Formats: sequence, structure tokens, C-alpha cells
Amino acid sequence: MAIHVLAVHHDTASSEQVASDSLGRAYSLAIFCWLLSAGVYIAAKWVSTEMPPWALCFWRVTIAWAILLPIVRGHFDDMVALVRARPLELLAIGGMGLAICQGMIFVGLEHADATTAGIIIALIPIITMILARWILAEPMGRWQVVGSILAFLGIVVIIVKGSPSALVHLDFNPGELWIVAGAFFFSLYTVLLRRAKFDVDHLPLLVLLLGAAALTALPFYLLELASDERSTLNASGLVALAYVAIPGGALMYYLFNRSIVALGAARAGVLLYVQTIFIAVLAWLILDERMHFYHLEGAALIVAGLLLIILLKPKTREGPATA
Repeated sequence: MAIHVLAVHHDTASSEQVASDSLGRAYSLAIFCWLLSAGVYIAAKWVSTEMPPWALCFWRVTIAWAILLPIVRGHFDDMVALVRARPLELLAIGGMGLAICQGMIFVGLEHADATTAGIIIALIPIITMILARWILAEPMGRWQVVGSILAFLGIVVIIVKGSPSALVHLDFNPGELWIVAGAFFFSLYTVLLRRAKFDVDHLPLLVLLLGAAALTALPFYLLELASDERSTLNASGLVALAYVAIPGGALMYYLFNRSIVALGAARAGVLLYVQTIFIAVLAWLILDERMHFYHLEGAALIVAGLLLIILLKPKTREGPATA
């Protein structure tokens, strides 16, 4: 999708200044997007004892879909054509990445703290890289393997809370395992979305995927209504839902789409790591959560793994030039 975000001037110095200012605004936009996203984890944890996870998931994607739908009305013809041509792919990919993933994370937050969830979510780019190697045959060098192992060990340290005996006794927090599963499904969604190459602009595609997520989350929500005593929304639930659906949902999705246009998918996606910091700070300020030493140990291993993966990328062999 081509959107011109930099003004064009004849004066070189002025043009460079405009480009610098525009890039600064784009990064600010992306960072604000991840701040809003971090707030979703805080809201979900805050209301976890009062509002069931699939209700939060269903209404988040449904309200975000309803808000964004009018914005893409000029693309309705392309969207309808894509739905007719590839409905099952849209349903599977959107349901996996925007419903199943979120539902699992919200289930996990019933038992795990938000700080831990934020650190685990930082694994998504690493899991994505591994899945891309298997599914898309993308290159993965030896340092990427070493980095992935370090990051995995970091997650193990967090899940066992720094105690090796927890591995022997299989004494795990089920919530953290749910969040790891959610991170895996989001990574799989990312890879499958890249492979699908849907021929429609980013924001209209997002709206279609949100619609698919709402359809996927609906049966889980209905089952929850029949079995969970927390099915009636109270004041706290409504406040949390309003946040995760509007600022943390529709607005966050819209801003992330804008940041991809301005920065490119790679640079916008790398800022995901800022979200982990925001979650830790907000969890401390709002939920009174505390960082433990095992959080720092695990985070250090994950950061070390990420640095190996990012800084020591495998060299790709150049093939013969083609006209």
C-alpha cells in the first residue's frame, strides 16, 4: 500500500528536515501504539477475577471491527472479492491470530502476572523466525539457532521461577503455559499471513481478519456464557472492555497499520519489545506487581538471544541477476 508520508520540497536541507520530522512522528506513533497495546494486558489482568477471558476477547475484536469498518468503505469491492475467493483462509488465519491467540493470553492472565506475560510475548519474533524457517524456508544461521536456544532457556527460567526443582516436580503455573501457547499461535498467524499474500491493502485486510476473529471467538464466548458465573458485566468489566476494544483495540490496530506504512513492517515490528517495558512499568504502577530476580535472569537470556539473532543475521547467497 503506497501512502506518501514525506513531503517533497526542492530545497535539499528543508527536505531532509521534513523527512527527519516525519520519521520522528512515525516512531512516536508506533511507540504510542505499543503503549496502548501494553494497557490491554493490564486491563485484562485487572478484571480477570470478574470478567471471563473469551467475553473480553469476543467483544474486543467485534467492537474494533465495527469501529474500523466504516473507515475502509472505499475498499468494500476488493474486500468482498477476497472473501468470496478465499473465505476459509481468512477465517483460519484471522481466527488463529486475533481470536485464539488473544483468548489464550487472557486465559493465561487469570493465573499469571502481567509482567511475566509481557516478557513471554517478547518471544514472538523468535518463534516467528523458527516457524518461517520450517514453513517458508527462510534462512536461519547458526547464531540464530544459538539465540533461539538462549531465548527458550530464558522462558524456562521464568516459568520455573528460577527453581530447577520445579522441572523435576512439573510444578508450573498453567497461566504461563497458556501465554506461551498464545505467543506460538500469533507467530504461526504471522507466518501464514506472509505466505497467503492477500491482495488487498493493510487496513481493509485487518478489518476482514477482525471479522474472522469475531466469528471464531463467538462459539467460545457462547460456551462461556453457559458455564461461567462471571457472564454478567459489572462496572469494572465495562471499563476494561471499553479500553481493550477502543484505545487498546480499534485505535491501536489503526495506529499500528499507520506505523507499518510509515516505517515498514520490519522496523515497526521490532518496536514490539518496547511493549514489554511498558507492561512491566504499568503493572508496577497499577497492579502493584514486583519484578523478581528470575524475571531479570530470564529477560537477560531472551535479550542475549535477540541480540544474536538481530546482529548476526545469516548471509544470503546472491543468485544471478535477472532482467
